[in-house]
Amino acid sequence: MAEEKRIPRVVFAGLASCFGCQINITNIEAHLMEVLGQIDLRYWQLTSSDPMPEEYDVAVIEGAVTTEEAEATVRQLREGAAAVITIGACAATAGIPGMSTEDHAADLAMVYGDAIPAVVAQGAAIPKAVKDVIEVDFEVPCCPIDPQDFVEVLQHALYGSNAYRHSSTLCGQCKNNERGCFYGRETLCLGLVTRSGCGARCPNLGRPCNGCAGLSPDANLEQARRVAERTGVGVDAFDSALRIFNQPEVRA
Repeated sequence: MAEEKRIPRVVFAGLASCFGCQINITNIEAHLMEVLGQIDLRYWQLTSSDPMPEEYDVAVIEGAVTTEEAEATVRQLREGAAAVITIGACAATAGIPGMSTEDHAADLAMVYGDAIPAVVAQGAAIPKAVKDVIEVDFEVPCCPIDPQDFVEVLQHALYGSNAYRHSSTLCGQCKNNERGCFYGRETLCLGLVTRSGCGARCPNLGRPCNGCAGLSPDANLEQARRVAERTGVGVDAFDSALRIFNQPEVRA
């Protein structure tokens, strides 16, 4: 008799973030039970206070690595998991926590003054994306993530896929959607350098891209800065906007 195939064991871990991406997964009410029916959900701190199990197959990580303890956690998750999925900008690019500079002690002092809480100061480190600490197999970008994108990536992790991952910049999707360019209105937009794949949702709603999907491999930062300068937006404004979701990559 053939051995019955074991249901993949999945754990969710939350690091430095608002937990909005994990919460957003629960917004697919019509399909959530179908998704959960495909996995053995071993650990999810949003739903249970049970400790992290020792054995699992897939680790889903939200949040930036901001402490030595968090770094040890992601290394442990990597050792135990056949596949690691990061969800959201904080995990993928260090996100908002990544706006901290290399002088992290000075940044903490600017926020807390002389009363830095011990829980914050102990083991604090310059915020990093998860991929800067361990190898990551799959990534669900944006802030917050699209829950349907998460389901698709989870399917890839569980069953395999040769689907092409978007690498072009968002500008192409804006043109396909027949949206006018914000730079023609002297308005800053990071679609020039941001990875495509979200369908240009923000520009479709009349809002410029803020770069939450991370930098495209095809991004030309210097040329984008020239466009910002030529259109009256300004290079300083462009670089300042980049720091919100892409500071570590820009700093590198």
